[in-house]
Amino acid sequence: MTPLRPSDRAPGLLLGDDVAVPDSAQLGGNVVIHSGTAIGEGVSVHDGAILGKPVSLGPHSRASREEPPPLVVGDGAVVGAAAVLVAGAAVGPEAVIGDQAHVRERSALGRGSVLGRGSSVENDAVIGAQVRVQTGCYITAFCEIEDEVFLGPGVQTLNDATAGRRPAGEPLRAPRLRRGCRVGGGAVLLPGVEVGEDAFVGAGAVVTRDVPPGTLVVGVPAREVRRWS
Repeated sequence: MTPLRPSDRAPGLLLGDDVAVPDSAQLGGNVVIHSGTAIGEGVSVHDGAILGKPVSLGPHSRASREEPPPLVVGDGAVVGAAAVLVAGAAVGPEAVIGDQAHVRERSALGRGSVLGRGSSVENDAVIGAQVRVQTGCYITAFCEIEDEVFLGPGVQTLNDATAGRRPAGEPLRAPRLRRGCRVGGGAVLLPGVEVGEDAFVGAGAVVTRDVPPGTLVVGVPAREVRRWS
């Protein structure tokens, strides 16, 4: 792990040796910014946030062991208090990361998107522009979320139908959420399902198969109740 140095730019601030913080950036107390992290103009980082945290993997993890690229935080982005952004993630301009959120390596959050408090984005997940992810959501590894999607509080996405007993060489199958779809609070999306463009998944639904575009589904398991396109 690269050494950190104290900085008088903000109370308790620790920086990697090669980190340059623009004058326009605003930093709270006890922020940690690890080596290699790129901070854009006008970024706001709240108290206790950790940026560019080195990757930590369990001994049996199948995630890539390659060194990730640096964390990039785009112009005007906001990083909430006690949020953790891992090295290799990319946060787009004007995006908002809520308090206590966690964003892992090689994941991306697009321009103007919002990640709610305590939500978690796993490795290699891609979230488009103007997406709204509410409090306490779980975005699994390799999940794909297109532009203008809405996820209510507590939405869970899953990528392993074997619950940890996946054969060697079998890939994870994360959900794919198409542009403009909406997912109600507490819904669960099972591995590999696709929610079509402008579809609506009702609160608390368990989605076990693809949802066609422009379709409302509700229930456990989710079933179609209406189409508008």
